[in-house]
Amino acid sequence: MKELFAKPWVRYGSVFLVAVALTVGVTALLLNINKHQNEAREYPLHLVEIGENEIDPEVWGYNFPVHYDRFMMTQTDYGQTPYGGSDPYSRLERYPAMVRLWAGYAFSKAHNEERGHYYAQVDQANSPRVEIVDQPGACLNCHAAEAPLLIAEMGWEEFNHTPFNDLVDDVHTGSSCADCHDPNTMELRLTRPALINALEEQGIDWTQASRQDMRTYVCAQCHVEYYFAGENKVLTFPWDNGMTIDQIESYYEEVGHTDWTHAESGAPMLKMQHPETELYSTGVHASSGVACADCHMPYMREGGIKISDHWVRSPLTNLSNACQTCHNIPEEELRARVTVIQDRTAELLRASEEALIDAIDAIVAAKEAGATDEDLAEALQLHRSASMRWDFISSENSTGFHSPQEAARVLADSIDMARQAQIIAIQVQAEMSATNVSAAR
Repeated sequence: MKELFAKPWVRYGSVFLVAVALTVGVTALLLNINKHQNEAREYPLHLVEIGENEIDPEVWGYNFPVHYDRFMMTQTDYGQTPYGGSDPYSRLERYPAMVRLWAGYAFSKAHNEERGHYYAQVDQANSPRVEIVDQPGACLNCHAAEAPLLIAEMGWEEFNHTPFNDLVDDVHTGSSCADCHDPNTMELRLTRPALINALEEQGIDWTQASRQDMRTYVCAQCHVEYYFAGENKVLTFPWDNGMTIDQIESYYEEVGHTDWTHAESGAPMLKMQHPETELYSTGVHASSGVACADCHMPYMREGGIKISDHWVRSPLTNLSNACQTCHNIPEEELRARVTVIQDRTAELLRASEEALIDAIDAIVAAKEAGATDEDLAEALQLHRSASMRWDFISSENSTGFHSPQEAARVLADSIDMARQAQIIAIQVQAEMSATNVSAAR
């Protein structure tokens, strides 16, 4: 061995390798230092103390100007995507079947495409639905940054059942930094009791969650299916049995919950809200550890600073950051892939609507022939089940993209159930007609 190292070329080679290793090490150290210097420059001065109850994004913006500037871009109307966007067009006008599918419910009177997070409180306060029905204060949980303050002041149950119109003068701010961030540490946090309660029921301690999990949990405070439980209208997530539509339905059957009675069929109905979290949980992105924020708030660079983009919006408007970080294929191919999924989901949605309308017509015809709710019990149950499955995908904001195969399965079941309801109602009508003829003889 000594003889080997005595050879000049070996000695020089060893020195060269050591030099390379030192160079790599020093370079890595300098890069790490530079990274932390850049991160430090992101928050150069603590210009203002952010109070524990500070909900005004502008105040947070003094310390975090880049984040604030990007968040304020949620005011921007970037137009329509094929099935969404920031233009508040009437979905009832675009999909008129919804008027009959929600007959007797406030959504049949007003249902617009939502705008950006900045408008969360403004758009709810101006919705015709708050005039049609006396909504509970629970609706403010996701629409007003003041909600946690009101909950602390009033108590959880008192806040929930107090009429919305009694509280509306106390709220003026939509989504806020405080909804998701601790003002002292800037760590992600949960501020809405409904999600905290739901996670606790599942044995999950969110305070021990990873930062990546928190990048989904903060969104799941609002982008979920929920209902108002009991006389106190307590905001509750129906997750006790799981998060699929079948498990959610079984939960509602167990607790005996109904949102409204259909004005035409008389079926006891369930209205789905915006179950992004539930549908996403069954998809490939969730199983791969991709968080909501990875696509809707992807990392971006502003000079030497890397931040999570707080202009929350459709990834279709930001494919390079939202998708190409993981998918190294051209934007046009990514867009085409999304379009195919959404177009096929939309076709299934329209087929489901057609089947539901036919079922409603058949049930109404059977009732006109003399059938009672007892005669039509099976058809009415199928109407309820089919409608909630259509609504689960229709009211979810990705038009199937969050979990394409699950969306297709759910809509296939909706179509099947609606057609079964139609067939049963036709058979009952035929029996009623035969009975009427016999009685007339």
